[in-house]
Amino acid sequence: MRYDLSTLPLQTLVTPVATATAALVRLDERLNRSDLREGCISRTDFADACASLWIDGELVHLEDLVLHDAGMGIRAPTHELTIAQDVLRTRRRISSHPPGWALSPDGLRSLRGRGGGNDAATPPAPLAEGEAFGESITEDDDPLAKELAEMDAVLARSEAVLSGALRPSQLPRQERAPLVYEPGWDEDERLEEWRAILIETDGLPAALRAVLLLDAWNQLQVLQHAPWLGRLLAASLLRKADITIAHLVAVNLGLKNVSRERRASRDRNTRLLAILDGIGMAAELGLKEHDRLLLAKQQMRRKLDGRRQSSKLPKLIELVLSRPMVSAGMIAEALDVTPQGALKIAGELNLRELTGRGRFRAWGII
Repeated sequence: MRYDLSTLPLQTLVTPVATATAALVRLDERLNRSDLREGCISRTDFADACASLWIDGELVHLEDLVLHDAGMGIRAPTHELTIAQDVLRTRRRISSHPPGWALSPDGLRSLRGRGGGNDAATPPAPLAEGEAFGESITEDDDPLAKELAEMDAVLARSEAVLSGALRPSQLPRQERAPLVYEPGWDEDERLEEWRAILIETDGLPAALRAVLLLDAWNQLQVLQHAPWLGRLLAASLLRKADITIAHLVAVNLGLKNVSRERRASRDRNTRLLAILDGIGMAAELGLKEHDRLLLAKQQMRRKLDGRRQSSKLPKLIELVLSRPMVSAGMIAEALDVTPQGALKIAGELNLRELTGRGRFRAWGII
């Protein structure tokens, strides 16, 4: 399958590209000068992750993702929630690396879970069977001790894999299950074709290049089970081009406000215009969210008048501004207070209670 760039309707895309670029630059400049930047980015990451699942036809509640990310989920995570957590972590990884990392060969390998040279430190020697945390099993151990030691060994190897401490060559190779992965689906070949488009579009305006790469990713269907990665790579390209310096564009959040008929149209020009509109909407939503948080912060700051310097209210304000919602457990952990103290301090700030329940309560800015 070949993505043809020869029939690209440049004349009809010039104005939408300029409009979307101007909106992104305006939002980025606002965030770059604002002391609410970190809070806005954190809240946007959660909203964009949920919007990514929505675009792919799944539903994840924002509250569930916030609690799951904080390790305070009240029920077992669903498959959709796990994917949303992957999107959230990937956004954070891309933001924490240099602008061009995600589109580099090492970055793409790492984001695909194939290992990356920039993420891993010098790997230690692989753990021996039955060895964990510097301890080994001896023949004199009783059966229970052996079972516990073997469990420790499995946990240690899992930690090493998750932290990237082991080289890909040290990991056991397993064949992909044909019920999950289509055998004839060559992801490497499709990715190389997509990277060829990345090189071929060099020199075009950054916003136009980003929408072309995103449309090509969708049409080529590069990864079977990670269509959402293409949207993050498009946002990364805008960051690499210095269109957005202070934040990573919430492409999913913007596309959520574009009709599916336009996003999935058979006409490429319609799809490109839809993506450009989505990017512009993402910038507009970001500006509105920043202004809303700025107003909320000014109102909550009034509660600090006459408070002692040791008051924990300032920390609570920062926590509320950085999360779409906070629970009593999250407040207690962040402020190092008891659950009862968390309920009391949340009442002093007059936050909006979101659940309407007496046992499990959560607050946020509406």
